[in-house]
Amino acid sequence: MRIVQEVVAEATEKRRHRSKQERRELVEETLQPGASVAVIARRHGVNANQVFHWRKLYREGRLDAAPNAAPLLPVRIAEVVSTDHPPTRLHAGVILVELGRARIRIEGSVDSENLRLILERAGR
Repeated sequence: MRIVQEVVAEATEKRRHRSKQERRELVEETLQPGASVAVIARRHGVNANQVFHWRKLYREGRLDAAPNAAPLLPVRIAEVVSTDHPPTRLHAGVILVELGRARIRIEGSVDSENLRLILERAGR
């Protein structure tokens, strides 16, 4: 009976919330040459799988100190060539943004503030 009570007591402990800064510092510790994620996670009382998840967020820029900083997106400049239709003339100032299955087309003069907002929202 005593063993069951100990297991229940361990299960009712609350999880510790770590701030983005704490998570970022822990991840940066794991990125040092020769560092072991498992050893560092154990030292901080965190599951190693959780640390690997935080490392993924870190690589994606989601553990930044400045949450309003826009993430950098890969950019590819390409000439549009269609074999199905005769070549069409693109309008001057056309911006096409493709993120996964989403596509944004911006033509003509673009307000820089609006463009920044669009790209920030699309990058999330």
